Amino acid sequence: MSNRLASERSLYLQQHAGNPVHWWPWCAEAFAEAQASGKPVLVSVGYSSCHWCHVMARESFEQPYIAGLMNQHFVCIKVDREERPEVDKLMMDAVQMINGHGGWPLNCFCLPDGRPFFGGTYFPPEDRGHGQVPWPQLLMRVSDFFHRNKAELAANADAIAQNLTHLTRAPDADGSSPQPADLLAAAQRLCEQHDDTYGGFGGAPKFPSPPTVDFLLAIRGTAAVEKDRALATRLDAVLTVTLGAMARGGLFDQIGGGFHRYCVDRDWTVPHFEKMLYDNAQLLGTYAEAWARYRDPLYARVCEETIGWLQREMRLPNGLFASALDADTDHEEGSTYVWKPVEVVALLGDEALPFAAAYGLTDQGNFEGANIPKLRAKAGERDRLAGARAKLLAARNLRPQPARDDKALLGWNALLIRSLAKAAWIFGRKDWFALAADCEARAWELFAAEGASPTLRSVAHGDAATLHGNLTDYAWFAEAELTLAAYASWGLPGQTARFAARARVLTQATLDRFADPHAVGFFFAPAGRDDLSVRQKDWFDNAVPAGNSSMIHVCAEAYALTGEDRWRQHLTDLAQAYGGMARNVPNGVARALEGLTRHALGQAVLKHAPDAHLDGLQAALSGEANTSAHQRPYRPLLLVPSAETAGFQLCVGETCLAPTTEVAAIVEAL
Repeated sequence: MSNRLASERSLYLQQHAGNPVHWWPWCAEAFAEAQASGKPVLVSVGYSSCHWCHVMARESFEQPYIAGLMNQHFVCIKVDREERPEVDKLMMDAVQMINGHGGWPLNCFCLPDGRPFFGGTYFPPEDRGHGQVPWPQLLMRVSDFFHRNKAELAANADAIAQNLTHLTRAPDADGSSPQPADLLAAAQRLCEQHDDTYGGFGGAPKFPSPPTVDFLLAIRGTAAVEKDRALATRLDAVLTVTLGAMARGGLFDQIGGGFHRYCVDRDWTVPHFEKMLYDNAQLLGTYAEAWARYRDPLYARVCEETIGWLQREMRLPNGLFASALDADTDHEEGSTYVWKPVEVVALLGDEALPFAAAYGLTDQGNFEGANIPKLRAKAGERDRLAGARAKLLAARNLRPQPARDDKALLGWNALLIRSLAKAAWIFGRKDWFALAADCEARAWELFAAEGASPTLRSVAHGDAATLHGNLTDYAWFAEAELTLAAYASWGLPGQTARFAARARVLTQATLDRFADPHAVGFFFAPAGRDDLSVRQKDWFDNAVPAGNSSMIHVCAEAYALTGEDRWRQHLTDLAQAYGGMARNVPNGVARALEGLTRHALGQAVLKHAPDAHLDGLQAALSGEANTSAHQRPYRPLLLVPSAETAGFQLCVGETCLAPTTEVAAIVEAL
């Protein structure tokens, strides 16, 4: 027997459609039912590739006795956090405020009008001696307290709502923008948090943190750091240790390419095996830029193999990319990815011994008696073992595979489009640029309602797009269009104007729909969302960049593209929210600090004649002769075709050099 989720398109909601819980999707009718029945609301949030979401479902939501308690005492709503990130943010922020921590599965109890008053994450079905209240007991306690103490719970919900509203104001904002000294101090503070032994920031579990790495890469390219040799050396060490550790460890799928979500241990051995599009989209751009500076061939292989995995396993029939691969295969975590030596010997024969030495395979294993490959060899040996990896991948593909969540999310695809376009220019891969442009065309056709101010949808199942876009959908898509515009005259000649026009209208639409007319910053959800008890702002980066952090980049790049001073003013106004955060919580706003650093450096704009030799310029910037990181720091470019320009003219900020026809002169100036 199915519940109300049976007609939903979300894979996560479909996974719960057969539960004996009488789940509702997020809708006005569910709250009307709660009001009419006088029951509190349980909002349970998760996603299809979440291991512990599956565990709680098997232990509790699939059990008739527990489901009966939920049905009797609550109106139960199931939410896919990837479809409705604004609902997830509201519930998660409330639970973190109550408990000091959060995560998924997320279970938040609300009044019938939707205001949260209590919640938590995973709860076991019985007492297991770890201090966690069993889920059935919690249900009864919450229900009893709700009926006995409605006035107290209403006051508590009001206090939570007021605190959430207060958090819409930029934390620590004092009206100052981060100054160069603040940015340098932020970089130094982040370096202090670095694990110098194993790489990464902080202890286990280890997350990849691409915004932090991107900020450190950006500030490494400044003249102030170049003059401070101690800081430059420190940054080089932090960046190369972390990038190398992630690329060599279990976080990266050494056989099939692509990154897992995070590692549970300090030394990057055992990943949590789900693969998310947003992680891979961000890390592709990070490793491409890191290669441009450090020229480590391993970084190039990471980019190539991540894109290969995306095309091979994540491309959808509609031309976009799927959101995730599950952590589990047949209810067992990681079984698709691990190896025993006997399997490797059977497949590789004489190559098995050098492969085992290169990837640390042992009879004891490093994960439940089997092996998660970790690269120990040098990049050259890794290249020589490419054929062995291909044999293992072919065999692995015959195993049961983790489920793929086939919904296409505009925001996550936009993150990928931007990184694909950037990597294409850095590596000189026009096929990657064509892939980015094709994905953009499919996304625009599917998600954008044409008009002077386009309205974006955010989620697509097949060729049907639904749900209104949030700030990040608009901001990340605008960033993608800006990056495509930056390199289109090289990668797709004649299309610069199209991408630039779309970037302009998206940026304006973002201002129209999300800007706060009374205070600094942009709201996460558009106006008119009566189903949300609080309209929030998104200040801190998490697994994905915060919407306001991304708007720093959008405004800066829109100003460089158009020269319109209003975008510089919007950037200046928004930057005033970050002075205190740069000093106090740089790890939470690293994406914004990267944008402010790049803006302070000045956007490099290269005007060029329509027949200018852009392939030669790209080859000179990426060629093997250009091997010194200190002599050739990576700098993003904005290529602007100009019929009035003879050859090239480079402008940085508001300073323009004399036109030249010499590629070498442009390379040296950059």
